[in-house]
Amino acid sequence: MNDALFDWDDANIGHIAEHDVTPEEAEEAMLGDPLEMDFEWSEEGEGRWTYIGETTPGRFLQVIITTRGERFRVVTAFEPIRRFKLIYLRSKVEQR
Repeated sequence: MNDALFDWDDANIGHIAEHDVTPEEAEEAMLGDPLEMDFEWSEEGEGRWTYIGETTPGRFLQVIITTRGERFRVVTAFEPIRRFKLIYLRSKVEQR
């Protein structure tokens, strides 16, 4: 795990594990040129960004992050719905 860039603890590691996602996969999806899908404020007033990214083996992940100081905190990560995967893939084709 990249502790210099990401804020991990038992809570967020355990939460993404419920979705069969590892911290390494979430980081890889975020560091590999993800597509920003959304931004919203949480009930607590915390900014949350939603990204779709891909791991090296080709797994698509929807990753929701916030910031804690200088680091990214993964709030959750899971398999995106098919429509979001297609939006991500279309954006990559358009970048070429």
